[in-house]
Amino acid sequence: RSEQDRLWEMVDADWMECLRREPVESLLMLPSGCVQDHWPSSLQEFILTARSLVLPREQKSPQSFLPNSRVASIGTVLAQGMNSKKKHEIEALSGIVDAIARSRGAKTVVDVGSGQGYLAQALSFEYQLAVIAIDASSHHASVTNTRAERIKKHYAAKCVEKQQFKVPRTVTCHVLSSDTLAAVTLDACQDDHGEHITETNNCNQSIPQIEQPNHSIPQLVLAGLHACGDLSVNMLRVFVSCEQVQALVSVGCCYNLLSEDTDTCPGFPISKAAKSSKLVLGKSIRDLACQSAERWRNLTKEMALQNFDIHAFRAAFQMVLEKYFPEVSRLSPSIGRQGKALRRQRLRKVMESHLAMGKADDLSYPNCKEQNMNTDGSLPTEPTAPKGAVECCSNELCTGDTYSTSAVVGSSISRVNVGPSDTNLDECCKLTLFKDFTISGLGRLGCGFVEDVNLLEIWKDVQHFTEFIGPFWCLRAALGPLVETYILLDRLLFLQEQGSAVEASLFPLFDPAMSPRNMALVAWKLTGDPLEPSHDMGMYKRLPSSSVPLSNKC
Repeated sequence: RSEQDRLWEMVDADWMECLRREPVESLLMLPSGCVQDHWPSSLQEFILTARSLVLPREQKSPQSFLPNSRVASIGTVLAQGMNSKKKHEIEALSGIVDAIARSRGAKTVVDVGSGQGYLAQALSFEYQLAVIAIDASSHHASVTNTRAERIKKHYAAKCVEKQQFKVPRTVTCHVLSSDTLAAVTLDACQDDHGEHITETNNCNQSIPQIEQPNHSIPQLVLAGLHACGDLSVNMLRVFVSCEQVQALVSVGCCYNLLSEDTDTCPGFPISKAAKSSKLVLGKSIRDLACQSAERWRNLTKEMALQNFDIHAFRAAFQMVLEKYFPEVSRLSPSIGRQGKALRRQRLRKVMESHLAMGKADDLSYPNCKEQNMNTDGSLPTEPTAPKGAVECCSNELCTGDTYSTSAVVGSSISRVNVGPSDTNLDECCKLTLFKDFTISGLGRLGCGFVEDVNLLEIWKDVQHFTEFIGPFWCLRAALGPLVETYILLDRLLFLQEQGSAVEASLFPLFDPAMSPRNMALVAWKLTGDPLEPSHDMGMYKRLPSSSVPLSNKC
């Protein structure tokens, strides 16, 4: 809503005047803390100070943290279905989890938010650990079980000696609290000697008491790869409260989904230190924590300009809601990841256009006319429907698996006024894409019939401010790593506040360019022989120093 509310006017006018004239390439480096000599000194100081307060995120070797750890390369059978990002994450995380489990004498790992079971299966087959995979989706449990049986046959066939391979046990449960997670975990661990059993838990049953230790339950390690929102926080609370849980390895995700400013057990803040500051972030700021400086600086100019267009479309769409659906607008609705869907739509049009012209090896972006024309040479009037537009952590308003707008085309906007035919071609193309965005957005929100929606009028209102979009969003993105650092330190402090019985560290486990949420929170209880991690500077047990020199000229 930046254009509608003119939020850029809250930014120093000299900053905006300077940045709006900057080339896109310079703007994309801004979130990484890169400044230019000709920028106002106050702008340079702001960017460099923000960057100096961020936890270093360059990937470190797991062996630099745990010298006795080993990282097994995942073979083609285990890696089936994984993209390169997922394979990179699973290889690094499973090695750390195995090292932690062995050091604590734990034979069982609970994979929280297990998804399709990639981590659980790597731990089971590569490291021979017993694994319980908990996920809210019964479909994910079915996929995990089917895939595990197929992998088991492969490992059994290549094993010379008779070896019993355990497949992960799957539990389906919507975990809404730490008590629920603890109860489901302990219940599933009562018998960890059998083959996998899919258990469906509606979580409405009374929660068993967990204060008394149950010695029939094995020592456990909680692990989570990008467990969304409060789920990562609930893992921390279970680690603290449950005696059987000896260690924790958690990589968080989806900070925008954290609960905040609630009376009971918020997802943020959780530490006494953060609570004492009385700082309230709000959903918009938490959403910033998901921004990746590494991803920004790796964008091409064309992709960056498309991102800026998407932000303009969303702002203009908000104006559509304000004018034609004020009751919906007051609810501050989310319309999911339409930007990603629209970018995929545009990329597919590019590929189809070049394939049709025999240019399959040249996938640079064509001009706007090529990109948006129908086969008969006319500009499209209805959006296409790319598959797979909705992904993990999407809002409940976009739970389908297509970018479909057919339901709303015939009901909500049957006659959309997109303006005269002599409109500037570039703006006509953007206007057409904005129409696609609007039709889909209204469909996702279930809005009713409107006789005429004048999109041209609204788009013209937005056009006056589009030059501020790039600078404004790059400035916001520069704060993203700082907000994520604050949230991660809140979790680290929560564990450190438990006293000397708990050791906790943050460690940059993944390549941030490949996996932006790359900080692993690792904790263990100091009972028996203490775990001795390396004292490498790659692990962070204290607040980051603010004395980083303010010099990062690009």
